[in-house]
Amino acid sequence: MAKKDFTKVDVAVVIPVYNEEEIIAEVLGEWHSELTALGINFMIHAYNDGSKDSSLKVLRRYGRGKKHIVVHDKPNSGHGPTILKGYRDNLSAEWLFQVDSDNEMSATSFKELWKRREEFDFLIGRRDGRASPISRRLVSLISRLTVRLFYGGGVYDVNSPYRLMRVSAFSDAVKSIPAGTFAPNVVISGAASLKDMRIFERDVKYNFRETGTVSIKKMKLIKAAIKSFMQTIACRSLLK
Repeated sequence: MAKKDFTKVDVAVVIPVYNEEEIIAEVLGEWHSELTALGINFMIHAYNDGSKDSSLKVLRRYGRGKKHIVVHDKPNSGHGPTILKGYRDNLSAEWLFQVDSDNEMSATSFKELWKRREEFDFLIGRRDGRASPISRRLVSLISRLTVRLFYGGGVYDVNSPYRLMRVSAFSDAVKSIPAGTFAPNVVISGAASLKDMRIFERDVKYNFRETGTVSIKKMKLIKAAIKSFMQTIACRSLLK
């Protein structure tokens, strides 16, 4: 694939991808169309996290010849570490935006965050209408309470995968978070509260996934939640 110049863009969009062969081309197409229509100088970075299906093949085929899409292939390290790598790779952009590859949150709501960006440092699409099992709701509650207790209560949906971040405000935090952190977005939400950043949250419609599979289930989810809880507390001392 030809090397692309993505060092000077208004917004770098980070999309972690794992086993989403059925939907990823549609997701990339929707975001490419929306950002183009808004007249934004953007680059979409799709990070294939060692998918076991044909996601990488689909990504490469879709991204071929498109100057605003860069496909990255990497060994599997998990959703959180992949997101963090995406952030670190793109700190030269003015803004970072992260969204997941499952199409549960549409690109059409992005403009509502983008038009408010000059007033804020951290703009979040709060998941509206999310119908999750009680185990996932419990994990979300614990994450929110952990951030509130150890960092401050500035953010409600602390792990939302729909977040626009001013790089100049977050670059130090992104560099400080350990590479293997399970849920870096939770820590980043904490950093925003800790540093008293200007925060904006807006409801964004959440659509239950129709393709792919949830990567963490049942007891693995509980173990992951405990790991995230401990790491979130530990990261508090690393943030400047």
